Amino acid sequence: MKETEKLKHLLEHWSEHNEEHAKTYLEWAEKAAASGNKDLSSILKEIADSTKRMDGLFERAKKIAEGK
Repeated sequence: MKETEKLKHLLEHWSEHNEEHAKTYLEWAEKAAASGNKDLSSILKEIADSTKRMDGLFERAKKIAEGK
């Protein structure tokens, strides 16, 4: 597999996992809040928000890798 093809595949893989991780962080933020740990919940929500902002960067990287 050529390096550019491998990179395209990796970018898609990373992008998918990024979305999954953001969802997981939010699920655990809810669990932390339900157990009374508001500070931890807040930080986990912040992490999820930061992770979601990376989605746009992955999309830009995929377009560049595809030559668009």
